Amino acid sequence: MKDTLINLFDRDLNKLKTELKRYKKEENIWKVSGDILNSAGTLTIHLIGNLNYYIGAVMGNSGYVRDRNAEFSTFDIPRDSLIEQLDDTIQEVTNAILMFSEDKFDSNYPHVVFDEPMTYEYFMFHLFSHLNYHLGQINYHRRLLDV
Repeated sequence: MKDTLINLFDRDLNKLKTELKRYKKEENIWKVSGDILNSAGTLTIHLIGNLNYYIGAVMGNSGYVRDRNAEFSTFDIPRDSLIEQLDDTIQEVTNAILMFSEDKFDSNYPHVVFDEPMTYEYFMFHLFSHLNYHLGQINYHRRLLDV
């Protein structure tokens, strides 16, 4: 389980870095238009906060303190800084999962996130699917608004 999670998070966080690098105009990472209310930059900051908190802090005791409101109100961070933060997030996720005992995935995650208890295993798959949901949004954002 641990190797699979590490490989999947690494693979798709690196895909996110590739998406950011593919923007022709760096300023378009922060563009919103019409019903597209969250920019690729905002979604990237949100994913960084989400994974560093739920995996890094809760599972890995990293000490990360999340400011979810800032994830949606901070703008114009340079692309290189976002990519650096993603590199740090990959390392944090990897370290937390490596430290985590394999037999603990069947136990309950210590925070009730969706109004009922869930196992670490369930929540890890949720976090992975959440990453991919926003990765897909970022891909479409780039193709629609990076013109």
